[in-house]
Amino acid sequence: MAQKTVLIVYAHQSGGSFNSAVKDVAVEALRQQGYEVVVSDLYAMNFKASATMEDITGEVKNPEHFKYGEETMQAWKEGRLSDDIIAEQRKVEAAELVIFQFPMYWFSVPAIMKGWIDRVLSQGFAFSLQKMYSNGIFKDKKAMLSFTTGSMQTMYRPDGLNGDINVTLWPLQNGVLHFCGFQVLAPQVFWCPGHSPPANRTAMLDGWRARLKTLLVERPLTFAPCELFDLTFPGGFMLRPEVREEQRTRPHGITTGHHLGKPLPPDNQLKAEG
Repeated sequence: MAQKTVLIVYAHQSGGSFNSAVKDVAVEALRQQGYEVVVSDLYAMNFKASATMEDITGEVKNPEHFKYGEETMQAWKEGRLSDDIIAEQRKVEAAELVIFQFPMYWFSVPAIMKGWIDRVLSQGFAFSLQKMYSNGIFKDKKAMLSFTTGSMQTMYRPDGLNGDINVTLWPLQNGVLHFCGFQVLAPQVFWCPGHSPPANRTAMLDGWRARLKTLLVERPLTFAPCELFDLTFPGGFMLRPEVREEQRTRPHGITTGHHLGKPLPPDNQLKAEG
């Protein structure tokens, strides 16, 4: 049987960083479990962040009105994407799990990692109108975010200065990972390591090392399945009327994004149900 693979998409400039230590713990722990671990070190690779016409080899259909999504989808079908994109797509294809390791920048990922998302998870390869969310192309794969914050945990509470971390994570975990079909594992959040004493940072790494022992068998986060929606243009891709009626008496919304004007389900983007 082929060796199972984990891909770590890693974005930090310094080998002496806490993010680097977190990445190294994952590499070591997963290899000890028999996984092949592939690391895409984006800064070391000088990975191109901008999505441009240069991502396609050969002629484009409409250079005067270049539409990146349409052009790259056609190039993917014809094997004409740039070599760096093809190399990363092959890593994704081989991986059972993809871990995104990064410091949170502006409530999101660093620009170089956003460029990886924009360029590698291209239309056709990672999603289509027919294959998205719970019907997505990568529904048999898992993915997760592992990141550091510059702020303390209480600042990301619903009553904290930065607001609810569940809301912060929704665009990445639902709008990117779940959109492509991934089963999204709970994020590994390292709260404010830059302002934590050495003993606390060691404890964070030990906790991550312990979680990695059973990471691949964890239950994923809960998202709204496509079956709840009328997936037609006349239906507006809206919740089915019978689903809306069924949800009417429930105390919380379905997910962080599908809140239906009600309180958010507790920690929907932080913890798996059950």
